[in-house]
Amino acid sequence: MYHDNGMNPDYLVIGAGVAGLRAAIELAEAGSVLVVAKESLKESSSEYAQGGIAVALSDDDEVRLHEQDTLIAGDGLCDPAAVHALVEEGPAAIQQLIEWGAEFDRQGSKLAFTREGAHSRNRVLHAHGDSTGHEIARTLYHKAASLPNIELRSYAMCTGLLPGDGVDGVELYDALSGAAVQFRARAVLLATGGLGNVFLNTTNPDVATGDGVALAWRAGAEISDMEFVQFHPTALHVAGAPRFLLSEALRGEGALLLNARGERFMEGLHPLKELAPRDVVARAIASEMKRTGEDHVFLDLTHRGQAFIRQRFPRIYDTCLKHGIDLGLQSAPVAPAAHYAMGGVRTDLHGRSSLPRLFAAGEAACTGVHGANRLASNSLLEGLVFGARAGRTMQESPAIGAAHAAPPLHDWPGGLPRHEIQRIAWEQCGIVRDGEGLRAACALLERTGSAHPAGFTPQSAEARNMQQVALIVARSALAREESRGAHFRTDFPEKRAACGKHSTARGNDGIGFRPGAEPGPGGAP
Repeated sequence: MYHDNGMNPDYLVIGAGVAGLRAAIELAEAGSVLVVAKESLKESSSEYAQGGIAVALSDDDEVRLHEQDTLIAGDGLCDPAAVHALVEEGPAAIQQLIEWGAEFDRQGSKLAFTREGAHSRNRVLHAHGDSTGHEIARTLYHKAASLPNIELRSYAMCTGLLPGDGVDGVELYDALSGAAVQFRARAVLLATGGLGNVFLNTTNPDVATGDGVALAWRAGAEISDMEFVQFHPTALHVAGAPRFLLSEALRGEGALLLNARGERFMEGLHPLKELAPRDVVARAIASEMKRTGEDHVFLDLTHRGQAFIRQRFPRIYDTCLKHGIDLGLQSAPVAPAAHYAMGGVRTDLHGRSSLPRLFAAGEAACTGVHGANRLASNSLLEGLVFGARAGRTMQESPAIGAAHAAPPLHDWPGGLPRHEIQRIAWEQCGIVRDGEGLRAACALLERTGSAHPAGFTPQSAEARNMQQVALIVARSALAREESRGAHFRTDFPEKRAACGKHSTARGNDGIGFRPGAEPGPGGAP
């Protein structure tokens, strides 16, 4: 059932995490803003971000050092201008959050900083020990809710982008009424978060099904760097338990990685040992699991004592305890899980996609900040900085013209079941890849069937998004014939200078590559 909506906002924000809310706050100065969330307004990847937010604010840190660490982690594929914008605007963005009521942990009157993998300084702020994302999201939500121009709407899934002069609006499926509603707006922001649930094992919440990337891809926008998926090395691995993230901050506080015999295995593999970049640690754990025949390794912080762990990591400690693991007394079984996508909707430094009026920010976007491998705790900062940038630039969008006839957008030929998509992605497009497996994945993921026998459901829409996103990942990984950052192929195990380019995907045109940062058709670099 379809309804023509008569109350169109000036701006549409799809997603209510850090990037979406920060953009909405900026947009509220210029007009009416509708922020929609697929589930509860408080269910986003931002809520689950434990470790912290990286920013050069400590006495012994400098912006240029944060910039340098980010570029090194990105393994030759960061956009230097995007990285500079991130680290340069980061301190002011944090100070603004504090003014709005964010409560970061302190040592006396000073902010408390910790260190995570591949950082050269202690620059990671945290809140309530290990609930940083929750605290930032809480602060932004209360700020947004206080602004009369912002309407917050939950349980509304975006099922398509309306064509017109670029993108003229969106179609939403309202789960409460069972109706599809079409909204038109001057500009649309995709801030839909990640794609972790494309994989069988993930630290992401259930809502992270790659919706923004799939929506943009179907509309004809350019997608970039989708082969670079970060697998977090240490997710809790207990039968029957969710793959709960055990933050890198645990290793920052001295946690050791041990094999089944209680032996450390990171020594000799990388100078930073347990604090090596995430891709290095994840592959080392996968290799050790294969060598020993075990499905996990162990993370041990018992030497820091129960009192310290409970005070520093209350949420992690309590969650592990619920699953029978007392971190103060025993090691936790861990294994890698899909965690973060460096790629996404290709944008410029102001959130513009390759389509007029369509913007993206946060994990759904590919700004070039993260390159081939995201530096730990840069994601929340990216959401803040580039969410605000997108919000400012969206205000420049002109008023929309006459409405274009838009047919229902959420009908589709059926495809693979959700679990089958996840299995293919995990086994063929996971931590370690090869050409044979990627070609097989592409062949399977290209299959579609007849119309879904039960008609449209939000679950079938998610499955379509997941299948399309998994296919873009597989095609991009097959095209990149090298190993770089989070992308590792056994048949091309070395990094190749000739491959230092960004992959691009647009519809079914195949995968291309673009060098450096150059202007795109709609403003994207």
